[in-house]
Amino acid sequence: MSEGNFSHIFNKGRIGKFEVPNRIKYAACCVSNFNTRDGFLTEREFARDQVIAQTGASIMTNQGAYPDPLGEGKAYHSQLCINDDKYILGLKRIADLFHDHQALAVQQILHGGRYGGIDLGYCVQPSDTPQTLKHFRPPRAMSREEIEKAIFDHARAAERAVKAGYDGVEVTSFLGYLMSCFLSPFTNKRTDAYGGSVEKRARFMVEIIQALRQAVGPERLVIIRLNGTELMDEYGGNTEEECLEIMRIASVSGVDMISMVIGWHESRQGALGRDVSRTEWLYLAEKAKKYIGDVPLAFGPRLSDPWEAERAIASGVFDYWEICRPLLSDPEMIHKIRNGTPERIKPCIGCMLCLAKMFYNQPYICSVNPRLGHEVEPEYSVTPAAVRKKVMVVGAGPGGLEAAIAAAQRGHEVTVFEATEALGGGLLPSSKDISGGEVLLELLQYYKYRLEDLGIAVRLNTPVNTRIAAQFDPDVVIVATGAAIKKPDIPGIDSEIVRDAWKVLTADKDQDGGPHVVILGGGKIGLTVAEVLARQGKKPVIVEADKRVDHDVSMTFKWRHSALVKKLNIQVFTEASPLSIANGSVKIRDKDGKEQDLPADMVILAGPVQPRQELVKDLEYFCDELYVLGDAMVPRSLYNAIHDGFKTGARI
Repeated sequence: MSEGNFSHIFNKGRIGKFEVPNRIKYAACCVSNFNTRDGFLTEREFARDQVIAQTGASIMTNQGAYPDPLGEGKAYHSQLCINDDKYILGLKRIADLFHDHQALAVQQILHGGRYGGIDLGYCVQPSDTPQTLKHFRPPRAMSREEIEKAIFDHARAAERAVKAGYDGVEVTSFLGYLMSCFLSPFTNKRTDAYGGSVEKRARFMVEIIQALRQAVGPERLVIIRLNGTELMDEYGGNTEEECLEIMRIASVSGVDMISMVIGWHESRQGALGRDVSRTEWLYLAEKAKKYIGDVPLAFGPRLSDPWEAERAIASGVFDYWEICRPLLSDPEMIHKIRNGTPERIKPCIGCMLCLAKMFYNQPYICSVNPRLGHEVEPEYSVTPAAVRKKVMVVGAGPGGLEAAIAAAQRGHEVTVFEATEALGGGLLPSSKDISGGEVLLELLQYYKYRLEDLGIAVRLNTPVNTRIAAQFDPDVVIVATGAAIKKPDIPGIDSEIVRDAWKVLTADKDQDGGPHVVILGGGKIGLTVAEVLARQGKKPVIVEADKRVDHDVSMTFKWRHSALVKKLNIQVFTEASPLSIANGSVKIRDKDGKEQDLPADMVILAGPVQPRQELVKDLEYFCDELYVLGDAMVPRSLYNAIHDGFKTGARI
């Protein structure tokens, strides 16, 4: 397999006056939060841009910079700024970098609108539609003069982008940012020339496009990002047909490209997470091409599959594959496709940790790419070791595999020991998550390829003890044995109807027996097994000691589990404790102190979890260096295990 199998992706293309060598656009991918609080470029961000520049995309979109002097457009604590000439020098460094790698450089202009004003305590939008998410600022309706000023600010920002050497600008209109607020009837209740019909709501967009064109001239690019769908029907947002009509209006207003995006932050339906199919939104791209005619369409929401992207471009569904998160998880993705090894791409697992961190005003990070955002730091680089060591990795979960790979890349002799018959550890039960968990098996496949490529030895069905360690005689031992579910000390806990949640999830077939299942422990494990069993026709009940059943779930997935609990009729008792198991039932004490008997054909233990640390004490005197990582240290999330593993392997 080679570039020829992806001939349409790597075919030349035209955008405006420019010819480009392939059909790949690097998306601005929101904001990294690596810059200074007053909007200046930092070395940390520039190191990230150096990675972006080397990805192989022919069109590079720099992250969105807010254009207004007041900061009403500032949506993130460390968002880039372009509201003054003093920012030009830093922005020029990025444009020059992109040009050095033979790519077009495009500067995105991002006014946060409904999600802006982060340092001001208020936001601006066309009308005063209240926020549905409490962490955003209360809105103020814009006056006619303020609208004109916003258009002026966008134009001046575009002029600065030209001075900084960019080949064009991109204005973003989705997610609830300023322009999308004007376009959507949910947030635009105006009765003047900027509100009412689709054409009137689109007036602000058209006037900005015209102002941008005048600012950059006919030789440079004007690109706009528009919703293919807002997913805001319950709030009275634009329909899909209205979104497509807005694209048509933009296409005849002088843009050189339309980039399609999906959803708003406030939408209750997923757009980009792993619960959404990778081809979910292709039908909208196909519709849009019929509306916008010859204007190039860039598309990429959830589309991380190069084979699907190749087919879509070949059949004219869209013109340019716009990639963001897949290039965060594997910056070598495009080169692997070109070189004929797409199966070795480290996949984006759609966990949305990047967004979760951003919502907390933290720097972007990626679950599967520990180096993201730390490229400037030497300790995050895998360099040749000064001394070659014999490394024993105990546990073949994601943390152990990541550590093994990093250590082997440094030149060490690495062997992975796994007590069970298969690699993967926690990836295997987690892959049964009905909301797209199968992508974790793709991550496991990536690890298997890396073990093969690096010549890392693997010993399955080999529980490690002091005898095994003594025979192996390692210089370094990495304990990555994960965690175990702790049995509650209650009568009947050893009954034959009691099962371990991880074993239930990894079973080859559906669970037998009656319909009534009581799950002791919620969180990610309990919710996942409950949802799986509910799909099998069972009637699961979760008993959780915490106030929230989703206490350890990432904020970007809490609402998904909440929706599934409701959809699948899963009963939940929070602030409750089990008392006993007997006679086909579980006695619990609920949060009101009342005792209840829950029918139980099966009882599943899902929490709490505790680290497996038996080996730590046993192996203390069997090696020069002993490390503990992932859940074996403290039970946490998948990304903690992967990051722990990488950092441990990179330092040995």
